[in-house]
Amino acid sequence: MSVNNIETKVENLLKDIIENLGYELYDVFYVKEGKDFYLRIVIDKENGIDLNDCEKVNDAINDILDEADYIKDQYFLEVSSPGIERILRKEKHFQSQIGKEILVKLFKPIEKKKEFIGILKNYSEEELILTQDNEEMRIEVKNIALARTVFEW
Repeated sequence: MSVNNIETKVENLLKDIIENLGYELYDVFYVKEGKDFYLRIVIDKENGIDLNDCEKVNDAINDILDEADYIKDQYFLEVSSPGIERILRKEKHFQSQIGKEILVKLFKPIEKKKEFIGILKNYSEEELILTQDNEEMRIEVKNIALARTVFEW
């Protein structure tokens, strides 16, 4: 089973359970780091996430994941918040950031640059429009290596 397929199946399995606990399922990541696999469940709520929230969700989903048995490899389960600078991967993530500043890193450069910070003006499945210094820039979604929110420290 592909990584994307595992992430989608886990998301579908857990979405209602996590929402019934009072949280939003922000994202699911299944990654290999070194020799270890990690299933990262990212949750959110209006006032932010603390350790007790992560523990509550972890306890609620652990047995459900074991029963579903989608992942054949041994893995570590991690439940966390999206953090202050949030990774943007899904349409809902981008839509929630329209009018706000984001960072976009590209696979292939545009005008010899691979990193841009600007205001997200619009998003579709094919492209996003970023405003930088009053200039609009169109970026193909398939060229985005990483997109995240920007927090002014």
